[in-house]
Amino acid sequence: MDLQQRINAFSKLGHFLSQFSSEGFARNEDVAFNDEFFDGFKHQIKIAQEHNGWFTKENIVFALSGWSNQLTESNIKIWTSKYKFKSEYLKTIAIIMAGNIPLVGFHDFISVLISGQKVLVKQSSNDKHLLPFLAKYLEHIEPEFKNRITFTEQKLDHFDAVIATGSDNTARYFEYYFKGKPSIIRRNRNSVAILNGSETEAELKALSEDIFRYYGLGCRNVSKLFVPKGYDFQNFFKGMYDWNPIIHQHKYANNYDYNKAVYLMSEFDILENGFLMIKEDESYSSPIATVFYEYYDSLDTLRASLQKKTSQIQCVVSKGIIENDIKFGHTQLPNLWDYADNVDTITFSLTIC
Repeated sequence: MDLQQRINAFSKLGHFLSQFSSEGFARNEDVAFNDEFFDGFKHQIKIAQEHNGWFTKENIVFALSGWSNQLTESNIKIWTSKYKFKSEYLKTIAIIMAGNIPLVGFHDFISVLISGQKVLVKQSSNDKHLLPFLAKYLEHIEPEFKNRITFTEQKLDHFDAVIATGSDNTARYFEYYFKGKPSIIRRNRNSVAILNGSETEAELKALSEDIFRYYGLGCRNVSKLFVPKGYDFQNFFKGMYDWNPIIHQHKYANNYDYNKAVYLMSEFDILENGFLMIKEDESYSSPIATVFYEYYDSLDTLRASLQKKTSQIQCVVSKGIIENDIKFGHTQLPNLWDYADNVDTITFSLTIC
């Protein structure tokens, strides 16, 4: 199977996913194998919601729409254009996936396959319904993918390299367990936003998407704000207002009530608006329904501080304040060539030979 065959297969997968949008699920007769897969995938979306209370239909569809927008032939060609795919080595790369947001390990999955390698997937129990179904669709689109995709719930065995994502604690275990294999081991990371007080209402409203999408459970969600001394949070809370219905999601509401009670009993100073709390804290990882903030005196000093903590940060959101920042509202819309932790998984896959 050559590279163009793989590109064609993934672009057809993107075409299939385009049928599942926030406007509704609409069958497109131009999509291949729809009779076999359209209704089945609707059912898998329903099962995924029932299995994991954080996986609402809205959030699942948001993830699917993001992938359908990325998996076009033109995007995939841009993504793959900088690599040299000389041949298919057919080494097996194991992927241990997290389960915090829908299809969170999908980028690793397609990176390994587009590089011409085999993939051995160990999914999180929190997110185990969507990807196997999409893998079957890929195998129908391109039969040569058969025997290149394996899912397991058992101990990993017979693989040449590994990509593993987990907490800081599990990362230490991964590093020990896989010390004899080429590996990418991912740890906890969080995303931050830098505000300077000049942000427009539209920009702060866009920031609310970076904070609340997936209930803040992703590493690309903003969990920490850096604001200048004397910053007035009134406009910030106005920008968050459109997300107020989130408090009606019972899992989110339970976390909000619990964390608020803890803060009040501990006599911490917090600001809140009925569905979001903000608390001054040096940590980068905030609990659900909470965003931490920290004051800065100098942007130059802040830039230097963030540079020292790059291993803790996934994304930095601002309006041109820092190099390689991300626009407000775009943290959950990465391109194919945006790699987690800035580690190029295709280059890694191509070096396993």
